[in-house]
Amino acid sequence: MLQELTQMDRITQLQDEIQQILVIMSKSITYLTKRSHFLQISPEIPLSTAQRDPAKYDPPDVFEANKKELVTDLVVKAKQIELLINALPEPENEETQARRLQGLEDEIAIANAEYISAVNRAKDLHSQIAEVLRALLDEDDSDLL
Repeated sequence: MLQELTQMDRITQLQDEIQQILVIMSKSITYLTKRSHFLQISPEIPLSTAQRDPAKYDPPDVFEANKKELVTDLVVKAKQIELLINALPEPENEETQARRLQGLEDEIAIANAEYISAVNRAKDLHSQIAEVLRALLDEDDSDLL
């Protein structure tokens, strides 16, 4: 059970890291599109955006430094994801999985039988207590008359 929890922790960590890399990618694309200075590559292809205020884009040296930082962040996060993937256990073969699932089904059947037995015992006890209470109440009523 502890091993399964550790595996689930790894999967949860992997999900978190993937979510973080997606956030980094999204923010990178947003930064690159909002803070870059668009240049017209060909006279036949006009710029698709209106000219922006020069204060809205970064100077070339700052933009390049930020691009390198974004790339570094993406590479670091990708390596962290790769490490987590490599730490995941190998999948079990089908026969092992089938035996494990059969064992779990057997445990569930036993637990269900124990539950049904406990419920039936509780019902029996309830009916016995109800009978005793009725007898006591009937006894008290006859004493009063």
